[in-house]
Order: sequence, then C-alpha cells, then structure tokens
Amino acid sequence: MAEPKSAVALSEAVRRGEASAVAAVEACLARSQAVQPLLNCFTEIYAEDARAEAARIDALPLVGRVDLPLCGVPIAIKDFTPLAGRRTTFGSKVYRDHVAEHDPVIVQRLKAAGAIILGHTTTPEFAYSGSTQSPLWGITRNPWDPQRTSGGSSGGSGVAVATGSVFLAEGTDMGGSIRIPASLCGIVGLKPSFGRIPMDILRTQYDTLAHFGPLARSVDDAALFLSVCEGPDDADALSLPRLPPVFPVAEAPRKPKLAVSLDLDMHVVSDEVAGLFQALIADIEKAGAEIAWVKTPFTVQAAKDWYALWAYCFAGDVGHLLENHRDDLDSDVIGLIEKGRRLDIVGLRAIEHRRTALWREFAKLLQGYDALLCPTTAVTAPPADPELQENDEILPDGRYRSVDMTGHFNLTSSCPVLSLPMGLAGNGMPAGLQIVGHRHDDRGVLALGKWIEALRTPQFPPFLA
Repeated sequence: MAEPKSAVALSEAVRRGEASAVAAVEACLARSQAVQPLLNCFTEIYAEDARAEAARIDALPLVGRVDLPLCGVPIAIKDFTPLAGRRTTFGSKVYRDHVAEHDPVIVQRLKAAGAIILGHTTTPEFAYSGSTQSPLWGITRNPWDPQRTSGGSSGGSGVAVATGSVFLAEGTDMGGSIRIPASLCGIVGLKPSFGRIPMDILRTQYDTLAHFGPLARSVDDAALFLSVCEGPDDADALSLPRLPPVFPVAEAPRKPKLAVSLDLDMHVVSDEVAGLFQALIADIEKAGAEIAWVKTPFTVQAAKDWYALWAYCFAGDVGHLLENHRDDLDSDVIGLIEKGRRLDIVGLRAIEHRRTALWREFAKLLQGYDALLCPTTAVTAPPADPELQENDEILPDGRYRSVDMTGHFNLTSSCPVLSLPMGLAGNGMPAGLQIVGHRHDDRGVLALGKWIEALRTPQFPPFLA
C-alpha cells in the first residue's frame, strides 16, 4: 500500500492494520530532522516517546483501534500549549526551564484519539506576533523561501505541516495566529467558533479573543482534528455544547450565495494577492456560486481596537514579568505591556461598545449569504528578518497597510473562519482565502471550504516533492 498522504487516510489505514504507526512516525522524524536545521519549526522533537507510542498503537488488536479517530497520526503542539512533563517555554527566555505539570483539555483529547505527539513547535514570545521569532528560539522560516517569514504566531506549526514533518498541528489564534501561517505557508488553517474547543491555558477564563484550532493539509484533515477536540468541558466556562458531527464534512449548498470583498474596505492588498483572489472568485462563480461584491463595516478603528485589546491582555497576563525579567523579554513584548498599562477602564469599555456595534453590522451583512470571502493576508510572506519587516501603518488616504486581514474576525469571535490556499502568486509564494461563516456554523464553513478546495490542485513546497 502507498504511504497515506492525509491524516484521514493514515488513521483509517492504521485502524485497519494496513499501515504502521511506527512507519508513519519514522517518516515524519526523517522529514522533521531534514527540515529543522534550515527552517527552525520545532523547539524540541520527542523522537523516542513518539516511537514508543507508535509501537504501542501497532501492538493493539484491531478491535482496540476502532475508537481512535487519529490512530497513529503524528502531530505537533505549539510551544504556547503545555505538555505534561515537557518543557513548555511560550517562546520566552523567562520560561526556558519551565516544565508543564498537566495536559490541557485539547491535548488530552488528541492523545485519547490516538494521535502521536512528535514535538513542540516554535512561537514568538507569548504568541505576540504575526511572524515567528523569539529571543529564545530565533527565527522560523518559510518553506517556500527561507528568506521569508512563516507567519505567526503558530508559525512553527504551519511549517511543520507544510513540509510534511507532521500530518496535523495545533495552533492558537487571537488575531490570526492560525490563519496567517496557513496563508503564508500554503496550507489550511481553521479558527473555530469561539468556545468550540475548550481554551484552558490562559490565566483568565473570560478572554473572548482566543481560540484553539488546527493547521492541516486539507479541509478533511482540519475537520477530523476539530471533531476530536470540540465539545464542552468545565475547564473552560465559556466552551460550547457539542453539535452534530463535523466529520465527515457535509456537502456545500448546490448554489452557495457568497458575499465577497477584496480589501474589507480598508486594507492595502498587494497585486499578487489580488490576482490570486480575483482568479479564484471567478472560478468559484463558474462552478455555480452566486457572487455579490459587498461593502463591509470594517474600519481602521477596528484594527486599532483589536490592537488595544491585545495590549491589554499582555499588560494583565505577563506585565508582572517586567519587574524582574525585563532584560529577558522581547522589546516588542515590553512595548505591548507598556501600551496596555496606559489604557483606562472607560476606554476599554468604549472598545467593547464599538465591538458590539461592529458585530451587529457584520451579522446584518451576512444575512442572505452563506459566508463572506476575502483574502487571509494582504501580501505574500514578508522577509523573515524582523529588521526588514515593515510596521503596520495608516496611509494618508485612510487605508491600512498590514500583513494580515484576520483580527476583525477575532473581534467578531463567534464566527468560524477557514483559511484555504489560493495557489501560488507570480513571485512563487502562496496566499490564502478566508471563508467567514455565520455564528457557530463551523460545519457550514468546512463544507464550503471543501467545495472550494476542489477547484485548486494542492501545491506543497519542495520538501514534499
């Protein structure tokens, strides 16, 4: 039997005894060891533990594998997410020797489903950035061009999946941190509805920006990951009830009605990304969709509000580290903490008022459509060296220049958002399409994503050739 190319195919083959978990782990270890020196996507690789778990799975009788939906699938976990008994650094020198005491719910569920954790993946310090570099682990590079960034903050997870070092990887998304690396690395990334997967790794249970989700090679694989990890748990007071099964993915509407925006009425979108987006929208329309180019409610104020909330999170969650660990912290993290400390209570409440108004306007826009489509990132991958990256800025004409177009959908956090590869631009780099669904309609977004995915031939970087 040929080597399975997807998590779905591998898990099915291992359950039937037609493929070996040990062989899958060895192939992924060989790939990760070849990729790591050039791209730096792992903080640590747990080779011997992965081999032992694979051998345990292969020794199970077939009847003991039936209820393991990720049976023998090598995966990776972001170094922002604890693994019991393993060093979990959050990308920070401050936690260089920190060993986690317990597994969060998402890790418990992945392990219980038969997944094999191959390693921890790189993240910028405390997952603060849309590119992946940290004082502790250095720069993580793009598999299509190592001189460019992988995106972030789940950049290591994106690279690990794109290069075939693992079949699936876990990421976190507070402003695009799953979708940005998915777009820049040319893979699938899902920000589920807020609360779909219990989020129990933060110091507060009442954050409304943060999501767990998968980075994957296909919509089916992302849906399989979600099916394993979704569902309520008292560890997260805001986690959602379980809905009907998300996997296998349902069929999309025969003639989907789709709202479309190139720039969300505020972003500066590069010619490379615009060309990919317009070509894909034309193909979606040819395939039978009803397309409506719409005006959206997003403004530069929304981008400012997201950034203010991000700074507020840093001031409250890691601001105490300034007193004794300033010299160990990334200078940009220090800047976020200091900005957050300057916010006042009334100003924060005003942000919540604007956030509420934005949600109401966006929900009204979605009425009558199955989803909104827009680019995930406004550009293809920028340089990997932080010194060569441009800062976000508001241009004289009022438009916003930034890498990503994702944070708006953390403000409207109940909406699931799927990033799909659109193909390669003229510069040889990938970019993604965002599919933004109705509140809590993860299943509808995945169905539409699988339908659109079929319009493009999958392309992976040379490491998979």
